[in-house]
Amino acid sequence: MSNVLDGKVALVTGGSRGIGAAVALRLAADGADVALTYQQNGDRAAQVVEQIKAAGRRALAVRADNADPAALTRTVDEVVGEFGRIDILVNNAGIYLAGPVDDLGLAEFDLSIAVNVRAPFVTSKAAARHMVSGGRIINIGSNMAQRAAFPGHSVYSLSKTALIGLTKGLGRDLGPRGITVNLINPGPTDTDANPADGPYAEAIRGFTALGQYAEPADIAAAVAFLAREDSRYLTGATIDVDGGFAI
Repeated sequence: MSNVLDGKVALVTGGSRGIGAAVALRLAADGADVALTYQQNGDRAAQVVEQIKAAGRRALAVRADNADPAALTRTVDEVVGEFGRIDILVNNAGIYLAGPVDDLGLAEFDLSIAVNVRAPFVTSKAAARHMVSGGRIINIGSNMAQRAAFPGHSVYSLSKTALIGLTKGLGRDLGPRGITVNLINPGPTDTDANPADGPYAEAIRGFTALGQYAEPADIAAAVAFLAREDSRYLTGATIDVDGGFAI
């Protein structure tokens, strides 16, 4: 077990499964106490909490809807109340709404922006109030921000592309306080939502240079680097962990 994050407290939104769970577990393995949010699956969130505790770290799961700004602010306050601080925020929770542009209404548009763009802004703003120099904000985007390789992703791609600008802007705003803000754009990753043996997996795999899916741990490894002191001079950056999807 590494101790590079010993004494740090991390909050991972959407941390009960997939990439979020892998991130939470990796940060704990590197020494951080970890809080995570979930919206529906409390059992899976509890399992991640138990795994973190088994690694000797403190853990907390908070139910929160990313479409509810007040809930996100309360979550940050609850984490600080429980652990006394917050050093690392990973804005991982998101929503995937896709379909032909003729079929997407304003409700889908508004929800995509609320969850994928507004929520990272609200949570970052709330967390930054408690961060000191050395704080880390890490946004999780999507390869679809860089390359809309398939039809039906106009709104989803828009929402993930917006994170590039948000990351740059927050990086500029928070840089004087020693807080870095960076963005990771994962490519095809083997999760429940996009399994490597799914019906479209072979076509999706073909769009990558490496010809394969990532494991959630691959994304978590990039997050772990951005969370540690080694990344102190990196801010406002977008890192594509996509197997060459965007090239």
